[in-house]
Amino acid sequence: MIERYTTPEMARLWAPETKFALWLEIELAACEAQAALGLVPGDVAARLRRAARVGTPQRIDEIERTVTQHDVVAFLRSVVELTGEDARWLHRGLGSSDVVDTAQSVLLVRAAALLGEEIDKLESALAGLARRHARTLMAGRTHGLHAEPMTFGLKAALWYDELRRGAARLERAREQIAVGKISGEVGTYAHLDPSVEAAVCARLDLTPARISSQILQRDRHAEFLAAVAILGGSLEKIATEIRALARTEIREVEEPFAAGQTGSSAMPHKRNPIVCERVAGLARVLRGYALMAMEDQALWGERDISHSSVERIALPGATGLLHYMLRKMAGVLAGLRVYPERMRANLELTGGLVFSHRVLLALVDRGLSREEAYRIVQDAAAAALEGAGSFREALARSGQLPEGELSAVFDYGPYLAHVETIFTRVGLALPAEAAR
Repeated sequence: MIERYTTPEMARLWAPETKFALWLEIELAACEAQAALGLVPGDVAARLRRAARVGTPQRIDEIERTVTQHDVVAFLRSVVELTGEDARWLHRGLGSSDVVDTAQSVLLVRAAALLGEEIDKLESALAGLARRHARTLMAGRTHGLHAEPMTFGLKAALWYDELRRGAARLERAREQIAVGKISGEVGTYAHLDPSVEAAVCARLDLTPARISSQILQRDRHAEFLAAVAILGGSLEKIATEIRALARTEIREVEEPFAAGQTGSSAMPHKRNPIVCERVAGLARVLRGYALMAMEDQALWGERDISHSSVERIALPGATGLLHYMLRKMAGVLAGLRVYPERMRANLELTGGLVFSHRVLLALVDRGLSREEAYRIVQDAAAAALEGAGSFREALARSGQLPEGELSAVFDYGPYLAHVETIFTRVGLALPAEAAR
């Protein structure tokens, strides 16, 4: 995890202390479950629950580096150092991955919960933005060019709906990763009863995997990081559009810019969209993590260790980055500067070309063939673009539509008529003043 792009909550979640505490809890729960079966003395399990302690990350690292070259064994030796003779009953019948994979599932479930909290905040910011600007007219753009009128609220509602899909996708992935395994070296329960697994998983709010090898299968982790990456892609989409609309020539929106903030070391006038640019860049890293997780699916036999090093980077890295990105984008959207007057001025920049489809339909309604109507509208648009008066003036010169019908065609009303319907579909109720 890179400190610059890590939130305090995610840093605590993925800290070594949290991991080792989980490992100890799994060992104790497995010991207690075996005591219930008469495989471990009951008084020993009780004493371990009261007295077992784990060494510091520094001590465990020292044991691994200088002696064991194995982190789980180093962890167990640190427990022995602090706990004494009773610790020999820990790890009875377990393999390393029983502990590591089950703990990792707990961490991912907790990470998903943290991500969900930030998604909720971002959804709230988007919902507010959409409602405030439900009827704020702007140019809809396709291929980067003016297409037809729309509203900025509809753009924000589109983002809101996509974010909700991303939240649902992450929840499905969380369900797939909310599993544990305490099934031994190759998943046969040769040295354990399946009831031990059930007891440990119940204590950790996990579901036992229906079948496992030495490890949980990595399609689960791949799905989780794919959901994380797709959410990152949605944030990148929003960030990229804000960057485009913030360009000097367009300037319809602007990132929040605090008093005393510096945009450039050399150009004092600059207000660069740095947060959106940062989010766009980090989304690329998330896609890389997702690919890494997919590469981890194919392992030799019942397991090799090639996935382990990847996951030590990718799982905390991906969840930490997305948490940071969600928080930053929520701040941008909650404080986004929106310039409706600029949107209206840009919309009218082409002198009515955005009404070309309505003109086309009006001509067809008057009896012209679609081909003839299209030619008339296209010729008038070309004349306007080349500076021979406005689009409306060129249409008037064609004599195909009387002035009264032209006025009706050059009307923004139809582009606002179904805003409330669309908002209702995405679950956004409009305030009374906007629902008209």
